[in-house]
Amino acid sequence: MTQIKQIKFRYFYQQFFSHISIIIVAFLLLSMIFAYYVEDLVYKNKADELISYGKAFLSDINETPLDADQIIKQYSNVLSARKISFSMFDKTGKLYLVNRDGLVLKGLSDDEWEKIKKGEILAVYSDYKTFDQDGVTFVVVPYVDEGRFYGGVLLTSPISGSIGMIKQINKFLLYTILIGFGVSFLQSMVLSRIHVQRIKRLREATSQVSAGNYDVKVQSSVFDEIGELANDFNHMVDQLNKSREEIESLENRRRQFMADVSHEMRTPLTTISGVIEGLKNDMISEEDKERGLQLVSQEAKRLIRLVNENLDYEKIRSNQIQMLKEDIQLLEVLEIIQDQLGFQAEEKNNQIVVDAPPNIYIHADYDRLVQILINITKNSIQFTDDGFIWLRGRENERFVIIEVEDTGIGLDPDEIEKIWRRFYKADISRTSNPYGEFGLGLSIVKQLVLLHNGEIDVYSEKGKGTKFVISFPKQSETSEAVR
Repeated sequence: MTQIKQIKFRYFYQQFFSHISIIIVAFLLLSMIFAYYVEDLVYKNKADELISYGKAFLSDINETPLDADQIIKQYSNVLSARKISFSMFDKTGKLYLVNRDGLVLKGLSDDEWEKIKKGEILAVYSDYKTFDQDGVTFVVVPYVDEGRFYGGVLLTSPISGSIGMIKQINKFLLYTILIGFGVSFLQSMVLSRIHVQRIKRLREATSQVSAGNYDVKVQSSVFDEIGELANDFNHMVDQLNKSREEIESLENRRRQFMADVSHEMRTPLTTISGVIEGLKNDMISEEDKERGLQLVSQEAKRLIRLVNENLDYEKIRSNQIQMLKEDIQLLEVLEIIQDQLGFQAEEKNNQIVVDAPPNIYIHADYDRLVQILINITKNSIQFTDDGFIWLRGRENERFVIIEVEDTGIGLDPDEIEKIWRRFYKADISRTSNPYGEFGLGLSIVKQLVLLHNGEIDVYSEKGKGTKFVISFPKQSETSEAVR
């Protein structure tokens, strides 16, 4: 099969030829219009000059008829010096050249002759037939007195002088066009090259982006569409760069997640496997078997909690849970948390103190509210020894505020924002963490608070304790947020 080679017409030449073609057409039109205007102006000026002489001659004759011969002689001398032929004609059209009979005025149409008889001036810019000459401009100025036509005066001037003037003007016009065309040629070339260079830079930048370089930038502006295109390109690159960073962050988090899950599952699985192998090979004494079975049961439950917390976190994060909000007495909830976690607090010689007025009610999902408080309180118990954990409740005009404060080890400033990350745990929790050991508790807490349209803040100082402050909007505020 014969292959047809595709011919590329480069953008530079497209721009260049489009500019030049527009300029050429514009120059041609303007030169034609200008030439026509100049020619018409030259002939019109010549005709106006002849008409003024004719009117002046008739006016002088009319004022001093006795000096007609003298007037004719004067005008004949003046006009001959200006190469203007001067003749008179009677009402029949016969011409008289300075007291001598002349030829009859020929070549005029009946309509033109009727107009002359009515007193209208006839002006012909260029004529080659009427007087059998090389070409003249002539005017016929009639003499009408009280409505009667007596004749008039004919003035003719050769058009060779006018043609010469027109040719000279056209010559200068041609030079102007050539100079203008040369300047426009250079300007079109420069402008086309500038546009092509800008597009070329965009093309090179696009190639770099396709090669994976998202840090490339092009010079942009709001001057024209190419500048706006460059702005859009830079914005696109910024978005691609952000997307790449987010993808890299997600990939790092996925790797960290897999590492954390593997780390968390390895310990209980190792314990379960070890106990089972010991029981299988009779390596555990009868008095320790019950303890081993209890350990297996605890580690199995630990794995179940890990799976459940992961599933719960994903449901909360993807907003797949249904919130059943109601008005709940805050003091009652805090006392329930105190009762449920009192034994765990006593194991570390901690004391849970509840401080809340009985008249404060919170609009929330009961199960999720209890889940939030249990996770935060467990976290306080985990990092507090021989201390106090306060569960406080108060309110203002817009929010119901819950505070969970402990006298534990506290956090460094750079750790405060990290505690909300999935699977993040302080180093101390790696060695001993019997409650909420999977590092998912606080991530779930923050998601649940956000689902209540609430806010949660942490204030902590190393060695002095930590305070969690949770703000739940009152029911009216919640309704406005939903609307």
